[in-house]
Amino acid sequence: MHTTEIATLGGGCFWCLEAVLEQLRGVTKVESGYTGGATPNPTYKQVCTGESGHAEVVRVSFDPTVITFREILECFFAFHDPTTLNRQGADAGTQYRSAIFYHSDEQRQTSQTVIADLTGQKIWERPIVTEITPAEPFHRAEEYHQGYFRSNPYQPYCLAVVAPKVVKLRKYFAEKLKE
Repeated sequence: MHTTEIATLGGGCFWCLEAVLEQLRGVTKVESGYTGGATPNPTYKQVCTGESGHAEVVRVSFDPTVITFREILECFFAFHDPTTLNRQGADAGTQYRSAIFYHSDEQRQTSQTVIADLTGQKIWERPIVTEITPAEPFHRAEEYHQGYFRSNPYQPYCLAVVAPKVVKLRKYFAEKLKE
């Protein structure tokens, strides 16, 4: 029996997280979208204002017999700064917050454990501010956002921000990559 679980993660621009997480063995699908806000069926333009309350997120479908939720979180934390409130690099606003939207009590507990472990390792000088909240309705982003880095590798933002993360993934997580 093949089981699929869902992880919903926000760590700044969804293009970055999608480009990294979709390459992990056991990840079957990654969709960019929005969650955590009040505006029904938000658009990218609405989310970018910060007024809808949504975060840019990725919804990750994965096979937990191949990759665990904890392993996905370890990769997630390696590719964004969880110590900056409502900001990732030059991207600022609540839509870029670091967030885990858990789908089960087990995911909530694993999220708390990973954050406690990372805090204990003192990887960052500042405290981790990643919010851990129950999953809310997911709104799939517009089609042009899906697979954005794959479709636009030479776009300036992709060259400057996304590509270095993909290089880092291939260097430090090579054993976890799809063939």
